[in-house]
Amino acid sequence: MNKVYEGAREALQDIVADGQTVAVGGFGLCGIPEQLILALRDSGVKGLTAVSNNAGVDGWGLGLLLETRQIRKMISSYVGENKEFERQYLAGELELEFTPQGTLAERMRAGGAGIPGFYTKTGVGTVVAQGKEHKDFDGETYILERGIRADLALVKAWKADRAGNLVYRKTAQNFNPLAATCGRVTVAEVEELVEVGQLDPDEIDTPGIFVQRVVLNPNPEKRIEQRTVRKMETPASSAAGEEV
Repeated sequence: MNKVYEGAREALQDIVADGQTVAVGGFGLCGIPEQLILALRDSGVKGLTAVSNNAGVDGWGLGLLLETRQIRKMISSYVGENKEFERQYLAGELELEFTPQGTLAERMRAGGAGIPGFYTKTGVGTVVAQGKEHKDFDGETYILERGIRADLALVKAWKADRAGNLVYRKTAQNFNPLAATCGRVTVAEVEELVEVGQLDPDEIDTPGIFVQRVVLNPNPEKRIEQRTVRKMETPASSAAGEEV
């Protein structure tokens, strides 16, 4: 089966709708499906619930969908680096379900595995636990967290074959595999495309059974979220005019 589509717009045009829950892979700006996010923005759908570790930055990633007011609610664990996110939330224009990072990862994994909920100690005694079921196990209190099942998942992989088998690299492995399995429909944006049989089965991270559509983007921008450089220190001998 060839799951490859001509482009991101073509891959999304008949599967996106207002009010959907969309799981998006990536960690900061690393490993985000940038072309699929642009295509989602251009589709004009609105009232979305976005499930993602964070919401990109102003002007890139999911930050683009915040600017166009297409996201109604964020389910995320990190809300920094995005002034528009902050402004909308403080103004009551954006709903936020704040979730500890490990809990968010497990909620996505559980949803993909068909597990409706699980108990965790993370968040007990904090605002995270408000309104959630509490239960004691062996003298310790836990809270019930629900698994996440998204209508649509958008993920970024390094390499794929035409059957949708995916391979990730480095930091992109953080949330992309979890998002891929929790989506009822999963679309993957990849940098390299090979024929079926060219991937070593042992290197496949997400089996193609979880992936319905694939889009090739061989030249992603890969922006740096926060550029930090170290000032070069001048050796004492050089400062004194000596040759180094």
